[in-house]
Amino acid sequence: MNPLSYHRATSTTDVLHMSNNGAARLLGGGTNLVDLMRKGVERPSALVDVTALPATVEATAEGGLLIGAAVRNSAVAAHPLVRTQYPMLARAILSGASAQIRNMATVGGNLMQRTRCLYFQDAAASRCNKRVPGSGCEAQGGFNRYHAIMGTSPACIATHPSDMCVALAALDARIHVAGAAGARTIPLVSFHLLPGDRPDIETLLAPGEMILAVEVPPSPVARNSAYRKVRDRASYAFALVSVAAALSVREGMVEDIRLAFGGIAPKPWRAFGAEVLLHGGPATREAFEAAVIEELAGATPPPEAAFKVELAKRTLVAVLTELSGSER
Repeated sequence: MNPLSYHRATSTTDVLHMSNNGAARLLGGGTNLVDLMRKGVERPSALVDVTALPATVEATAEGGLLIGAAVRNSAVAAHPLVRTQYPMLARAILSGASAQIRNMATVGGNLMQRTRCLYFQDAAASRCNKRVPGSGCEAQGGFNRYHAIMGTSPACIATHPSDMCVALAALDARIHVAGAAGARTIPLVSFHLLPGDRPDIETLLAPGEMILAVEVPPSPVARNSAYRKVRDRASYAFALVSVAAALSVREGMVEDIRLAFGGIAPKPWRAFGAEVLLHGGPATREAFEAAVIEELAGATPPPEAAFKVELAKRTLVAVLTELSGSER
Protein backbone atom coordinates (compact mmCIF):
# COMPACT_ATOMS: atom_id res chain seq x y z
CA MET A 1 0.00 0.00 0.00
CA ASN A 2 1.20 3.48 -0.80
CA PRO A 3 2.07 5.68 2.21
CA LEU A 4 -0.62 8.20 2.97
CA SER A 5 0.20 11.91 2.86
CA TYR A 6 -2.67 13.46 4.77
CA HIS A 7 -3.23 17.07 3.82
CA ARG A 8 -6.27 19.09 4.71
CA ALA A 9 -7.86 20.36 1.56
CA THR A 10 -10.86 22.42 0.55
CA SER A 11 -11.94 23.84 -2.76
CA THR A 12 -15.20 22.67 -4.27
CA THR A 13 -15.04 19.77 -1.78
CA ASP A 14 -13.15 18.74 1.34
CA VAL A 15 -10.62 16.08 0.41
CA LEU A 16 -7.36 14.48 1.37
CA HIS A 17 -4.71 13.42 -1.09
CA MET A 18 -3.24 9.92 -1.05
CA SER A 19 0.21 10.43 -2.56
CA ASN A 20 1.65 8.10 -5.18
CA ASN A 21 5.06 8.72 -3.65
CA GLY A 22 4.41 9.79 -0.09
CA ALA A 23 7.72 8.57 1.31
CA ALA A 24 9.71 10.86 -0.95
CA ARG A 25 7.37 13.77 -1.42
CA LEU A 26 4.34 15.15 0.40
CA LEU A 27 1.85 16.23 -2.23
CA GLY A 28 -1.46 17.97 -2.53
CA GLY A 29 -3.80 19.52 -0.04
CA GLY A 30 -4.93 23.04 0.54
CA THR A 31 -7.68 25.30 -0.66
CA ASN A 32 -6.38 25.17 -4.23
CA LEU A 33 -5.97 21.39 -4.63
CA VAL A 34 -8.91 21.00 -6.99
CA ASP A 35 -7.66 23.92 -9.11
CA LEU A 36 -4.24 22.29 -9.34
CA MET A 37 -5.83 18.99 -10.38
CA ARG A 38 -7.67 20.75 -13.19
CA LYS A 39 -4.38 22.22 -14.42
CA GLY A 40 -2.58 18.89 -14.30
CA VAL A 41 -0.20 20.04 -11.57
CA GLU A 42 -1.55 17.47 -9.10
CA ARG A 43 -2.68 13.96 -10.05
CA PRO A 44 -3.61 12.14 -6.85
CA SER A 45 -4.37 8.45 -6.95
CA ALA A 46 -7.30 8.91 -4.56
CA LEU A 47 -9.22 11.56 -2.64
CA VAL A 48 -10.59 11.02 0.85
CA ASP A 49 -13.55 12.91 2.31
CA VAL A 50 -12.57 14.55 5.60
CA THR A 51 -15.66 16.61 6.32
CA ALA A 52 -16.08 14.76 9.63
CA LEU A 53 -13.05 16.52 11.14
CA PRO A 54 -13.68 18.88 14.08
CA ALA A 55 -15.70 21.93 13.04
CA THR A 56 -16.03 23.90 16.26
CA VAL A 57 -14.35 26.90 17.88
CA GLU A 58 -13.88 26.38 21.61
CA ALA A 59 -12.35 28.39 24.42
CA THR A 60 -9.49 26.56 26.14
CA ALA A 61 -9.03 26.31 29.89
CA GLU A 62 -6.04 28.65 29.61
CA GLY A 63 -8.10 31.35 27.90
CA GLY A 64 -7.10 30.73 24.29
CA LEU A 65 -8.98 29.12 21.39
CA LEU A 66 -9.06 25.67 19.82
CA ILE A 67 -10.23 25.90 16.19
CA GLY A 68 -11.16 22.68 14.43
CA ALA A 69 -9.62 21.89 11.05
CA ALA A 70 -13.02 21.80 9.34
CA VAL A 71 -14.25 25.17 10.63
CA ARG A 72 -15.09 27.47 7.74
CA ASN A 73 -12.93 30.57 7.42
CA SER A 74 -15.99 32.80 7.53
CA ALA A 75 -17.07 31.24 10.84
CA VAL A 76 -13.66 31.93 12.39
CA ALA A 77 -13.68 35.56 11.26
CA ALA A 78 -17.19 36.10 12.64
CA HIS A 79 -16.63 34.39 16.00
CA PRO A 80 -17.05 36.86 18.90
CA LEU A 81 -13.91 35.68 20.72
CA VAL A 82 -11.81 36.02 17.57
CA ARG A 83 -13.14 39.50 16.86
CA THR A 84 -12.55 40.78 20.39
CA GLN A 85 -9.43 38.90 21.49
CA TYR A 86 -7.62 38.40 18.17
CA PRO A 87 -8.81 41.11 15.75
CA MET A 88 -5.76 40.65 13.50
CA LEU A 89 -6.93 37.09 12.75
CA ALA A 90 -10.45 38.18 11.82
CA ARG A 91 -9.10 40.95 9.58
CA ALA A 92 -6.59 38.65 7.91
CA ILE A 93 -9.28 36.14 6.99
CA LEU A 94 -11.64 38.84 5.72
CA SER A 95 -8.91 40.25 3.47
CA GLY A 96 -8.04 36.86 2.05
CA ALA A 97 -10.75 36.03 -0.48
CA SER A 98 -14.33 36.54 -1.59
CA ALA A 99 -17.19 35.82 0.77
CA GLN A 100 -18.10 32.76 -1.31
CA ILE A 101 -14.62 31.27 -0.92
CA ARG A 102 -14.49 32.07 2.80
CA ASN A 103 -17.81 30.29 3.24
CA MET A 104 -16.37 27.12 1.67
CA ALA A 105 -12.69 27.14 2.66
CA THR A 106 -11.67 25.61 5.98
CA VAL A 107 -8.91 26.33 8.45
CA GLY A 108 -7.08 23.12 7.57
CA GLY A 109 -7.36 23.83 3.88
CA ASN A 110 -5.99 27.33 4.37
CA LEU A 111 -2.97 25.96 6.23
CA MET A 112 -2.20 23.56 3.40
CA GLN A 113 -2.78 25.74 0.35
CA ARG A 114 0.08 25.86 -2.11
CA THR A 115 1.83 28.75 -3.80
CA ARG A 116 0.14 30.76 -6.53
CA CYS A 117 3.43 31.09 -8.50
CA LEU A 118 2.51 31.20 -12.20
CA TYR A 119 5.36 28.88 -13.13
CA PHE A 120 4.34 26.29 -10.54
CA GLN A 121 0.83 26.28 -12.01
CA ASP A 122 2.06 26.02 -15.62
CA ALA A 123 2.69 22.30 -15.78
CA ALA A 124 2.68 22.28 -19.58
CA ALA A 125 5.46 24.75 -20.32
CA SER A 126 7.42 25.85 -17.25
CA ARG A 127 10.17 24.28 -15.16
CA CYS A 128 9.47 24.19 -11.43
CA ASN A 129 11.38 22.51 -8.63
CA LYS A 130 8.20 22.27 -6.55
CA ARG A 131 6.59 20.10 -9.23
CA VAL A 132 9.69 18.24 -10.42
CA PRO A 133 12.68 18.47 -8.05
CA GLY A 134 15.87 19.33 -9.90
CA SER A 135 14.12 20.63 -13.02
CA GLY A 136 14.88 24.31 -12.35
CA CYS A 137 13.07 27.49 -11.31
CA GLU A 138 11.59 29.45 -14.19
CA ALA A 139 10.76 32.38 -11.92
CA GLN A 140 14.42 33.14 -11.19
CA GLY A 141 14.89 34.76 -14.59
CA GLY A 142 11.25 35.35 -15.45
CA PHE A 143 8.37 37.49 -14.23
CA ASN A 144 9.01 37.69 -10.49
CA ARG A 145 7.24 40.82 -9.23
CA TYR A 146 5.11 38.77 -6.84
CA HIS A 147 7.92 36.62 -5.53
CA ALA A 148 9.81 36.34 -2.26
CA ILE A 149 12.58 38.55 -0.90
CA MET A 150 13.34 36.61 2.31
CA GLY A 151 14.09 32.94 2.99
CA THR A 152 14.56 31.96 -0.65
CA SER A 153 17.08 29.61 -2.26
CA PRO A 154 18.40 29.04 -5.79
CA ALA A 155 15.77 26.30 -6.07
CA CYS A 156 12.67 28.44 -5.36
CA ILE A 157 11.57 32.04 -4.82
CA ALA A 158 7.79 31.46 -4.55
CA THR A 159 5.78 33.11 -1.79
CA HIS A 160 3.31 31.51 0.60
CA PRO A 161 -0.20 32.77 -0.30
CA SER A 162 -2.13 32.63 2.99
CA ASP A 163 -3.33 35.69 4.91
CA MET A 164 -4.72 33.69 7.82
CA CYS A 165 -1.39 31.96 8.43
CA VAL A 166 0.43 35.29 8.78
CA ALA A 167 -1.84 36.27 11.66
CA LEU A 168 -1.55 32.80 13.21
CA ALA A 169 2.24 33.05 13.03
CA ALA A 170 2.17 36.34 14.90
CA LEU A 171 -0.16 34.81 17.50
CA ASP A 172 2.16 31.86 18.31
CA ALA A 173 -0.47 29.39 17.12
CA ARG A 174 0.12 25.64 17.37
CA ILE A 175 -1.14 22.95 15.00
CA HIS A 176 -2.52 19.71 16.43
CA VAL A 177 -1.89 16.72 14.19
CA ALA A 178 -2.41 12.98 14.57
CA GLY A 179 -1.38 9.88 12.70
CA ALA A 180 -0.40 6.25 13.04
CA ALA A 181 2.53 7.23 15.27
CA GLY A 182 0.29 9.21 17.62
CA ALA A 183 -0.56 12.86 18.20
CA ARG A 184 1.78 15.82 18.33
CA THR A 185 1.69 19.61 18.29
CA ILE A 186 3.70 21.73 15.84
CA PRO A 187 4.32 25.48 16.26
CA LEU A 188 2.89 27.23 13.22
CA VAL A 189 6.12 29.18 12.71
CA SER A 190 7.89 25.82 12.21
CA PHE A 191 5.13 24.04 10.28
CA HIS A 192 5.86 25.56 6.86
CA LEU A 193 9.38 24.97 5.54
CA LEU A 194 11.79 27.20 3.64
CA PRO A 195 12.68 25.76 0.22
CA GLY A 196 16.37 24.97 0.60
CA ASP A 197 17.19 22.42 -2.08
CA ARG A 198 13.82 20.60 -1.71
CA PRO A 199 11.04 23.13 -2.29
CA ASP A 200 8.67 20.27 -3.05
CA ILE A 201 8.62 19.41 0.68
CA GLU A 202 6.57 22.26 2.10
CA THR A 203 5.51 21.29 5.64
CA LEU A 204 6.50 19.18 8.63
CA LEU A 205 3.53 16.85 8.18
CA ALA A 206 4.73 13.27 8.02
CA PRO A 207 3.11 10.54 5.89
CA GLY A 208 0.06 9.30 7.76
CA GLU A 209 -0.60 12.53 9.66
CA MET A 210 -3.70 14.72 9.56
CA ILE A 211 -4.33 18.24 10.86
CA LEU A 212 -7.06 18.16 13.52
CA ALA A 213 -7.08 21.67 14.95
CA VAL A 214 -5.26 24.94 15.47
CA GLU A 215 -4.71 26.23 18.99
CA VAL A 216 -4.28 29.95 19.58
CA PRO A 217 -2.86 30.69 23.05
CA PRO A 218 -4.14 33.52 25.23
CA SER A 219 -2.49 36.78 24.21
CA PRO A 220 -3.46 40.02 25.94
CA VAL A 221 -1.34 42.02 23.49
CA ALA A 222 -3.44 40.69 20.60
CA ARG A 223 -6.44 42.78 21.66
CA ASN A 224 -4.63 45.78 20.16
CA SER A 225 -3.72 44.27 16.83
CA ALA A 226 -4.15 44.83 13.12
CA TYR A 227 -3.65 43.18 9.76
CA ARG A 228 -2.81 45.29 6.74
CA LYS A 229 -2.60 43.89 3.21
CA VAL A 230 -1.04 45.82 0.33
CA ARG A 231 -2.03 44.52 -3.10
CA ASP A 232 -2.47 45.58 -6.70
CA ARG A 233 -6.25 45.91 -6.45
CA ALA A 234 -8.65 46.39 -3.58
CA SER A 235 -10.10 42.88 -3.49
CA TYR A 236 -9.50 39.28 -4.54
CA ALA A 237 -5.74 39.74 -4.95
CA PHE A 238 -2.81 38.16 -3.16
CA ALA A 239 -0.57 40.29 -1.01
CA LEU A 240 2.45 42.08 -2.36
CA VAL A 241 3.20 42.68 1.32
CA SER A 242 1.08 42.12 4.39
CA VAL A 243 1.69 42.79 8.08
CA ALA A 244 0.16 41.24 11.17
CA ALA A 245 1.05 43.23 14.28
CA ALA A 246 0.05 43.41 17.94
CA LEU A 247 1.44 46.08 20.24
CA SER A 248 1.20 47.03 23.91
CA VAL A 249 2.66 50.39 24.96
CA ARG A 250 3.07 51.65 28.52
CA GLU A 251 4.33 55.18 29.23
CA GLY A 252 5.72 55.47 25.73
CA MET A 253 7.68 52.20 25.86
CA VAL A 254 6.98 48.91 24.06
CA GLU A 255 5.68 46.50 26.69
CA ASP A 256 4.89 43.61 24.34
CA ILE A 257 4.90 43.11 20.57
CA ARG A 258 4.14 40.46 17.91
CA LEU A 259 5.04 40.90 14.23
CA ALA A 260 4.73 38.81 11.08
CA PHE A 261 4.92 39.49 7.34
CA GLY A 262 3.12 37.90 4.42
CA GLY A 263 3.88 38.13 0.72
CA ILE A 264 7.65 38.34 1.21
CA ALA A 265 8.76 34.75 1.90
CA PRO A 266 8.01 31.09 1.11
CA LYS A 267 6.32 30.85 4.53
CA PRO A 268 4.67 33.31 6.91
CA TRP A 269 7.63 35.39 8.10
CA ARG A 270 7.71 35.99 11.85
CA ALA A 271 9.82 39.09 12.50
CA PHE A 272 11.53 37.84 15.66
CA GLY A 273 14.52 40.13 15.17
CA ALA A 274 12.40 43.26 14.99
CA GLU A 275 10.43 42.16 18.05
CA VAL A 276 13.62 41.78 20.10
CA LEU A 277 14.90 45.19 19.03
CA LEU A 278 11.64 46.93 19.88
CA HIS A 279 10.71 45.18 23.13
CA GLY A 280 11.33 47.48 26.08
CA GLY A 281 12.34 50.40 23.87
CA PRO A 282 10.57 53.58 22.78
CA ALA A 283 7.39 53.28 20.75
CA THR A 284 8.45 55.83 18.14
CA ARG A 285 8.45 55.95 14.38
CA GLU A 286 12.25 56.14 14.41
CA ALA A 287 12.50 52.97 16.50
CA PHE A 288 9.99 51.15 14.27
CA GLU A 289 11.98 52.11 11.16
CA ALA A 290 15.30 51.00 12.64
CA ALA A 291 13.87 47.63 13.68
CA VAL A 292 12.32 46.79 10.33
CA ILE A 293 15.45 47.86 8.44
CA GLU A 294 17.44 45.42 10.57
CA GLU A 295 14.83 42.69 10.07
CA LEU A 296 15.00 43.03 6.28
CA ALA A 297 18.77 43.45 6.07
CA GLY A 298 19.12 39.93 4.69
CA ALA A 299 16.62 40.42 1.87
CA THR A 300 17.67 39.04 -1.52
CA PRO A 301 14.90 40.23 -3.83
CA PRO A 302 14.69 39.22 -7.48
CA PRO A 303 14.90 42.27 -9.77
CA GLU A 304 11.18 42.93 -10.24
CA ALA A 305 10.39 42.45 -6.52
CA ALA A 306 13.05 44.81 -5.16
CA PHE A 307 10.33 47.36 -4.36
CA LYS A 308 8.99 45.00 -1.67
CA VAL A 309 11.81 45.88 0.73
CA GLU A 310 10.73 49.51 0.98
CA LEU A 311 7.04 48.57 0.82
CA ALA A 312 7.41 46.14 3.73
CA LYS A 313 9.25 48.77 5.76
CA ARG A 314 6.63 51.46 5.16
CA THR A 315 3.73 49.11 5.83
CA LEU A 316 5.10 47.87 9.15
CA VAL A 317 5.98 51.37 10.34
CA ALA A 318 2.49 52.63 9.42
CA VAL A 319 0.76 49.76 11.26
CA LEU A 320 2.88 50.11 14.41
CA THR A 321 2.46 53.88 14.44
CA GLU A 322 -1.30 53.44 14.26
CA LEU A 323 -1.36 50.80 17.00
CA SER A 324 0.87 52.87 19.28
CA GLY A 325 -1.38 55.92 18.98
CA SER A 326 1.69 58.11 18.56
CA GLU A 327 0.04 60.17 15.82
CA ARG A 328 -3.19 60.86 17.70
